[in-house]
Amino acid sequence: MSAAIQRRLEIPEPQSAEQTELHPELNRAHVCFINLGKTYNGQQGPVAALHGIDLAIQRGEVFGIIGRSGAGKSSLIRTINRLEQPSSGRVLIDQVDIGGFDEDRLVALRRRIGMIFQHFNLMSAKTVWQNVELPLKVAGVPKEQREQKVRELLELVGLQAKHKAYPAQLSGGQKQRVGIARALVHDPEILLCDEATSALDPETTQSILGLLREINQRLGLTIVLITHEMAVIREICDRVVVLEHGRIVEQGPVWEVFGNPQHEVSKTLLAPLQHALPKELQSRLQPQPNSSDAAVVLRLQFTGSQRDEPDLAALFSALGGRVRLLQGGVERIQGHALGQLLLAVTDSPLAAEELRQRASPWAQQVEVLGYVV
Repeated sequence: MSAAIQRRLEIPEPQSAEQTELHPELNRAHVCFINLGKTYNGQQGPVAALHGIDLAIQRGEVFGIIGRSGAGKSSLIRTINRLEQPSSGRVLIDQVDIGGFDEDRLVALRRRIGMIFQHFNLMSAKTVWQNVELPLKVAGVPKEQREQKVRELLELVGLQAKHKAYPAQLSGGQKQRVGIARALVHDPEILLCDEATSALDPETTQSILGLLREINQRLGLTIVLITHEMAVIREICDRVVVLEHGRIVEQGPVWEVFGNPQHEVSKTLLAPLQHALPKELQSRLQPQPNSSDAAVVLRLQFTGSQRDEPDLAALFSALGGRVRLLQGGVERIQGHALGQLLLAVTDSPLAAEELRQRASPWAQQVEVLGYVV
């Protein structure tokens, strides 16, 4: 940890070698969770929200946490700034365990960690300028410095012309931009985003995600983002972890999880982004050819393990006969080609299994779905 950060947090460097010995892979991370657990006291007894979370978030990355409602996403992210106190395990920031921080240390820590929320949390009786300025006032920052900071941040989020407006006069996207500016007033090194785009329409969501990516690149912030939407993960995140019932069920680079999801929860969350077999085609599929002009239907999956897009001319030539594209597409995520193609092959001298084998060099997974006339 840098000397500047150390002074700001007013904490000593850890003296124990325990974490180095037990978790050497975590020592380069910005945020670490080590065997983290969280239990709440419910009406029917204790409710476990997190179980044995081991996770490392690297400095400067945009890290996504996704899961269905009740998976433990909010509980996990809120332990980073100690809005939630873990029941067991540890949270380390720059290799420092924050579990024993007193109130003064927590105040210093939270000024280094910005947070934006789903519902903006703006003060309706204050202008845009005043909403952004308020944390600086509370911290006792001199007026001249406050004015300079607020002016810079409103320019960063594109709200210079709205500085006198009140929240009721703003769109949802503009309100979230105010929330982002307010979260940046103390020059944080970590930015937490708690379902920051869930209340926004798709176009505004894209705008806010673009702004977050720009902030990440320009300011070098580590961004930790929780969501239940895989489209948000695809758009902005470098790596993702999937939670279910408070446990990590899958994690990895975004392209890898999208291209070849291993857990049923990941597959379910990805389903809205993937092209299902059209019902019209599904109703016509037959397990065996029922006429001489029946077409073999192939599904080609591209999981991203090969970076290049498929050479369709070479693929079609290898299959022989007449090849029609029924449905599909390929996109690039983090430089990797992912997607699927549904092909119908007729008039080929090759049998279905031979066609599957011929297509294999161009795709990571090839499946014969059946036959259609």
